[in-house]
Amino acid sequence: MVLIVVFGVALLIAVLLSGLAARTVLSTSFLFLVGGALVSDGFLGLIHITPDSEIVSVTADLALFAVLFTDGMHVSFPKLRENWRNPARALGLGMPLAFFGMALVTHYLVGLDWTTSLLVGAVLAPTDPVFASAIVGRKEVPAKLRQLLNVESGINDGLALPVVLILIAAAGPTSGHAEADFGKIAQELVLGLVFGIVLPFVVIELVRFRLLGAEPKLQPLLPLAIGVILYAVCHLTHANPYLAAFSAGAVLTARSLEAKRAFEPLGEALAELAKFAALLVFGALLTPQLFGDLSFGGYVAALLAIVLIRPTSLLLSLLGTRFTRQEKLVAAWFGPKGFASVVYGLLVLQAGIPQGEAAFTLIAVCIVFSIIAHSSTDVPIARLFHVDELAGVRTPTPRTTKEAGHVGA
Repeated sequence: MVLIVVFGVALLIAVLLSGLAARTVLSTSFLFLVGGALVSDGFLGLIHITPDSEIVSVTADLALFAVLFTDGMHVSFPKLRENWRNPARALGLGMPLAFFGMALVTHYLVGLDWTTSLLVGAVLAPTDPVFASAIVGRKEVPAKLRQLLNVESGINDGLALPVVLILIAAAGPTSGHAEADFGKIAQELVLGLVFGIVLPFVVIELVRFRLLGAEPKLQPLLPLAIGVILYAVCHLTHANPYLAAFSAGAVLTARSLEAKRAFEPLGEALAELAKFAALLVFGALLTPQLFGDLSFGGYVAALLAIVLIRPTSLLLSLLGTRFTRQEKLVAAWFGPKGFASVVYGLLVLQAGIPQGEAAFTLIAVCIVFSIIAHSSTDVPIARLFHVDELAGVRTPTPRTTKEAGHVGA
């Protein structure tokens, strides 16, 4: 119950400060991280959460599922068919470069073995536009740039997961069964994709029967029902829930724009709540001991992950494209580490591999640095595009504002 009170207070403070955050570098995401840290065992001791607590994995898992479901609803298949090359470059070249770049830095600066270093690279390879929504959510920002960041982040979570699981198997007690695990992981990915496509398709077709149909005030609950069923089915069958969530959101939009428009306000609000809860719980893990356990080389590696590895890998992948220099630099900078890295980092910690704790410490610090860096620079960088308002949000003054409920990112 104390955790619920803490969450309510943090949410109230975030809402009251959201107007200020919309005009400055203040980040409500960072407020939740700090709030979680302050009430944890490392400071006030009001709540007691450890990395192996079920609430940690559950909140991060729910937040990532909700974010990917709503992100998928922003995908336009006609536009994606026209501009598929840019996301393909980011995923096919930029992501592997970031993966191996982070592995090299981890091995030589932190001293982890090669398998664990590759594992850290795989965990930190996915990006998350949640913490850059002032860029992704603005209509005036070039559509191809928004499409690139949104599609890249929506798909790379699912692409990274099998690599993470295989490397965990290679680094742990089951190191001889990585090949067998690959078949199982492939099956989970395929199942997730199938469920994500079939379920919303069938539901939308049912709605079109004459005797069926949603009353206007209940229409927003139709996609919500799809999401709830999909989440449960994926976990019952061990299908990949993240690939299922993103594909379901995209199929839902493609099959019924009406359902998408009806659900969008509710969906965004629910995703915000899930993100805030996950940030608060994750913040509770950020004790002084955790930061003290990371070596100087680890801090250098975390900084390089943000200011060098991601920017360089994406810039290389975008060579020869029609992006302007400004657009390339913005895309390269906004590669934040988010909920996918939190979930995968917890998998590493809970797997019991020899260097799992050291790997998780580096991952956690890197995520914190990323949230601070990207959620405090989105507004200033968005202003470079001379943008006055977010997509779908009218503003009473000419000042730049973020989307209502924006996490300061």
